Amino acid sequence: MVKPKSQIAQRIEDIINFDKRLFFIFIVLIFIVIRFITNEIILEAIPGYEQLSQDGSLTFFHIFNALHYIWTPFALLWKFTLTAFILWTGAFVLGYKISFRELWKFALVAEIIFIFPELIKLFVFLDPADNLTFQEIKDYYPLSLMSLLDTSEMHRKYFYPLQTINLFEAIYWVLLTLGVHTFSKRSLKESSIIVLVGYVMILFLWLFFYILVYK
Repeated sequence: MVKPKSQIAQRIEDIINFDKRLFFIFIVLIFIVIRFITNEIILEAIPGYEQLSQDGSLTFFHIFNALHYIWTPFALLWKFTLTAFILWTGAFVLGYKISFRELWKFALVAEIIFIFPELIKLFVFLDPADNLTFQEIKDYYPLSLMSLLDTSEMHRKYFYPLQTINLFEAIYWVLLTLGVHTFSKRSLKESSIIVLVGYVMILFLWLFFYILVYK
């Protein structure tokens, strides 16, 4: 007997019932536009920006940023695939069956949460202070552990982990739980366990590994 879907699951399915291909194009363009503007602000924060720009010293930065924009859709596709895979694997280990395809689609939709920190960063540095360095702008991640701590004497190997642990990441875990609940027809408690084992624990293991191997 097929277990009926909860009201929450039905509402979520109704909300995300749109063309995912168009949504993917939309989210890629949003990320690229925001990052382009932010990168321009970062470059302008470099001392002597105008002179360096005229003599071609910033060519490397422009090439690197251009490659980053080109790589954005592929990076997002990789993230969706990896997220869906580790969730699917975690569910399988715990004895639950979930459609990998549906998980992938939901990971695509849930990615919209990470547009907000990009926007906040953009608005914070629209008018940067004169004494602000480009590295400070680059390292800033709103509402993260790093934004709450004094990192002036902290080793850089802790920067990425502290940036990764943030409010938006926590909201992302909640969204993934709702997605698992929707497509596995399991309770929210069971779904949260799947996300905890299949995603959160893997994320923290990766951050711990990153700190160990950082040079």
